[in-house]
Amino acid sequence: MNVANTQIQMRKGLLEFCVLHIISRGEVYTSDLIEELTQAQMIVVEGTLYPLLNRLKSAELVSYRWVESEAGPPRKYYSITEEGKKFLETLSETWTALVNSTLQITSKN
Repeated sequence: MNVANTQIQMRKGLLEFCVLHIISRGEVYTSDLIEELTQAQMIVVEGTLYPLLNRLKSAELVSYRWVESEAGPPRKYYSITEEGKKFLETLSETWTALVNSTLQITSKN
């Protein structure tokens, strides 16, 4: 088994949760999402993020609006919907339970 592949899969599993959490703090531009995820070592590229954002939009968990830019083409800013807030709350509860369960198991010798 390749440990790097397992690490990548673990990150991918958490990516949707992290993206929703970032967007829940306020309207955000895609490059800001990428920057924060990269700083947190969640290593993500546009080819991964854009399909995820489209799935979240299709599921009506996020919405976006176009904002004209003085330095180029219009920018798409994402925000969380009410449905997205409920979804994120459920994911947060699941995350807390998973962390507690994992710590319970991994803390034993």
